[in-house]
Amino acid sequence: MNIAGTIDRPLTHDPKKQAPMKPSASEPTGSVIPDFTTTGANDSRENRTREMQLIPEALARAHMHERLQEAERERRAVRLVTARRMQRRAERASMRARRALAMAVMQ
Repeated sequence: MNIAGTIDRPLTHDPKKQAPMKPSASEPTGSVIPDFTTTGANDSRENRTREMQLIPEALARAHMHERLQEAERERRAVRLVTARRMQRRAERASMRARRALAMAVMQ
């Protein structure tokens, strides 16, 4: 399926495989700065584009990491509250048992 690419949906995202931009025929000659394309410039442009495309993913990953940490902190806090409640309940049961034992010994 050979469909020509459009500006919104290029045939390829690799700048080396894309057709070079040509100056328009209506522009006077010499008005355009000559093309100084070097491999370093292409590589840095390609890397910058890739990095910019990955920014939303990185932000989403950081956001999810933060949400997971927040959920883990919340679970830890709930477990701590539950443990303290059970400790108080156990202490009250222990005091009742001591009182009952003391009452049994006194009689």
